[in-house]
Amino acid sequence: MKNNIFEVGDTVKVTFKAPDGAKIRVTPFDGRVIAYRGTGGSKTFTVRKVMSSNVAVERIFPVDSPLIEHVKVIKKEKVRRAKLYYLRRK
Repeated sequence: MKNNIFEVGDTVKVTFKAPDGAKIRVTPFDGRVIAYRGTGGSKTFTVRKVMSSNVAVERIFPVDSPLIEHVKVIKKEKVRRAKLYYLRRK
């Protein structure tokens, strides 16, 4: 993933390869991008998803990871902050 097709605040669906024992499964993770950080080869983005039982799950993905199949933008949002950590308290 060389170009940045999403921004902080967007709702995305990240499809990535997850090791499951001896197999490798392709697993989707959808949520809102709350942070984008780093420079060079250490760029990461954080995706936050709220489950049905009001339990939140956050995953940090390296931008250049070979385990990421693709990132699909579901909904574009305009936000006024670079980091949306305040969503953790809501």
